[in-house]
Amino acid sequence: MKPIFRFFPLLALPLFFSSCGYNRLVQKDEACVAQWAQVENVYQRRSDLIPNIVATVKGEANFEQETLTKVIEARASATQVKIDPSNMTEEDLKRFDEAQNTLGGALSRLLMVSENYPNLQANQAFRDLRVELEGSENRIAVERKKFIEAVQDYNTFRRKFPYNITASLFGFEKRPTFEARPGSEEVPQVDFSK
Repeated sequence: MKPIFRFFPLLALPLFFSSCGYNRLVQKDEACVAQWAQVENVYQRRSDLIPNIVATVKGEANFEQETLTKVIEARASATQVKIDPSNMTEEDLKRFDEAQNTLGGALSRLLMVSENYPNLQANQAFRDLRVELEGSENRIAVERKKFIEAVQDYNTFRRKFPYNITASLFGFEKRPTFEARPGSEEVPQVDFSK
């Protein structure tokens, strides 16, 4: 056997991996991991704003303590939910989403109740923090959308032939993604008569 043919199996491996989609699966998988990191980044930005908002609101002496307590507790709960993006399950994502939704609800309540406090509304620091919080919520929506798109691209690619064979051989599992909250398909009712 000629010396060049002894190395043929070694030379064939890179060709096989490049043609079977392995490298593209890795690339798309890593894109999902990177986009998840960005989702966590924007949630962390929102979480970092909360102590400043709470401290500003505490300056209003007669503000509802129960509302502040719920925001602080929700933040603590939300920051404790950690997900390994390379091994994410649907249950992990649901747990994360529930904790973030609880925090979002507590923040919404805080902002709604704050409308009853004219001194707080006049406070420039509070107004600035409120704008920052609204910006964070917009960033969260954008990054969640990008994550959903990255997961869709990955999941679609891994289901295509012949890449589905490569995906099953090398353990590229389907990735979970965000889902709409139950009841979000209902149109909210606005009633100004009350």
